[in-house]
Amino acid sequence: MTDELQQSIEQNATEPKRVRGDSGEVEQHSLKDQIEADRYLASKKATQGKGLGVRIGKMKASGA
Repeated sequence: MTDELQQSIEQNATEPKRVRGDSGEVEQHSLKDQIEADRYLASKKATQGKGLGVRIGKMKASGA
């Protein structure tokens, strides 16, 4: 889902913010809001991974 949002942000950045025509008017969320949504979803996805994100192990000196 994040890839779709990223593509949407890229597309919306190149298009006008507000469009007005005979059938009505459309205004998109601000680019800032879209970027914040992308960051939120990325952080949410990162926290749902397996484990704690920290690996603890023992090191042994070879020799002596």
